[in-house]
Amino acid sequence: MRVDEFDFELPDDRIALRPAEPRDSARLLVVRPGEGLEDRVVRDLPEILRPGDVLVLNDTKVIPARLHARRRRGEAVAGVEILLHKREGGRRWRAFARPAKKLVVGDPLVFGDAASEYGMLEAIVAEKGEGGEVALDFALAGPDLDLAVARIGEMPLPPYIAGRRAADERDLADYQTIYAREAGAVAAPTAGLHFTDALFRRLAARGIDTRFVTLHVGAGTFLPVKAQDTTEHRMHSEWGTITAETAQALNAARARGGRVVAVGTTSLRLLESAVREDGTIPPFSGDTDIFITPGYRFRAVDVLMTNFHLPRSTLMMLVSAFSGLDTMRAAYRHAIETGYRFYSFGDSSLLFRAEGETGHYGAR
Repeated sequence: MRVDEFDFELPDDRIALRPAEPRDSARLLVVRPGEGLEDRVVRDLPEILRPGDVLVLNDTKVIPARLHARRRRGEAVAGVEILLHKREGGRRWRAFARPAKKLVVGDPLVFGDAASEYGMLEAIVAEKGEGGEVALDFALAGPDLDLAVARIGEMPLPPYIAGRRAADERDLADYQTIYAREAGAVAAPTAGLHFTDALFRRLAARGIDTRFVTLHVGAGTFLPVKAQDTTEHRMHSEWGTITAETAQALNAARARGGRVVAVGTTSLRLLESAVREDGTIPPFSGDTDIFITPGYRFRAVDVLMTNFHLPRSTLMMLVSAFSGLDTMRAAYRHAIETGYRFYSFGDSSLLFRAEGETGHYGAR
């Protein structure tokens, strides 16, 4: 399909720069294909869902993955911004460099300052790829490297927020789900930002289960789709895991007639990467680069809770595959006209799956 079929105009004032307070007071657009739209709020979720349904949430934890480096060649020094996006071993990270043209393989990079309380961190450019991607080998490894990044790095706010205001102390909490526990993401699973302890208690009282998976969201989620056709776009891979206990619980819920409700596109992508042909979900651990566009046949997920996405993005393609392109065009028109807040800190939607969809399977 042509990428411009997923385009739309969004006024700048619809981009949320801060989250709703409290988190579960955000608006929720309920989208039922063939039945219309319903304006609710996130705290209504227990009443909208049914006893026996199970929510699947991504417990990845965002790390302060934006780093400022100094590249040295003799006496020449240049500043480079580094955004880590995928760990590959004890001391190697894949990253995006800006401006990447300042770097060549073998360049030494210095982060931080030896005179500061947090000290200094060093790395070497080990590889250079396309689109500003580089591989960095750090002088530290394992937990020591994690600690250094945590001390020196900044919270990696999405570009549509970072371009409008500076990151601050509030973002350390605001850009993290309350259940985040597995460090490794460089972007938040933003649908989960709406959940509060009170909402979890009300879901449990209603008989709605919650289960957790892990998908370490990479910075590739923010990359624009430069291809003109969806078949020409390639996704960056991300690492995820589904435990045997979670897989068993999801299969049991489905067998009892419950629905699998993915909280966020990251949870959905991981479940759809793991699911078998017969719809059962096995344990999973590994990389996924699944790319879901209209025509994909969903097997693992029945309902999707997700925020409002960028035009022409892979996530706009995913939600259009899930509920139908015409349905999502109408939903986004309604959201813009009625003042919904968009993107990471914005409002949310609850999408029901369009029935009768058949087609190819995405890459894995």
